[in-house]
Amino acid sequence: MKNSFYYAAVLAAGLASTAAVADPSGHAKMITISDAAAVKWKPAPAALPKGIEISVIMGDPEKPGPFALRLKIPPATTIAPHTHATDETVTLLNGALVHDMGAKIVESRGEPFREGGFLYLPAHMPHSLWTKDQPAVIQVNGTGPFGLNYINPADDPSKAR
Repeated sequence: MKNSFYYAAVLAAGLASTAAVADPSGHAKMITISDAAAVKWKPAPAALPKGIEISVIMGDPEKPGPFALRLKIPPATTIAPHTHATDETVTLLNGALVHDMGAKIVESRGEPFREGGFLYLPAHMPHSLWTKDQPAVIQVNGTGPFGLNYINPADDPSKAR
């Protein structure tokens, strides 16, 4: 009986100490967004084509740990072939989008995505995205540090041409 009490106390102490450990994601509280109207947008970083807007929903894509962000992509916008250092998921929330795999865009090979479409991309996989006559809103989830590495450095909008 004494031993079972001892083991129960050790187990309870272990569980209590586990609960006290900080959340490894760095998010100490729940994050909620009630609807699309509650999302706050700002211009995307210079590495993305002009006109794209971004909303970082959770985390920081530039720092270690999980993140979620949304991009609002205007019509007739192309994000040239690129890779990321970590895995990525893309969900099309609104509009229409075309996705292509490879180091060069081949429009005929592009896959159209409709609302609710989902894409998983392993780290370092070359791909591109573009809109045609409709805008798109996508959600990107991944683990930072994330970054965008253009296959052809001349395609990077942040570089002076």
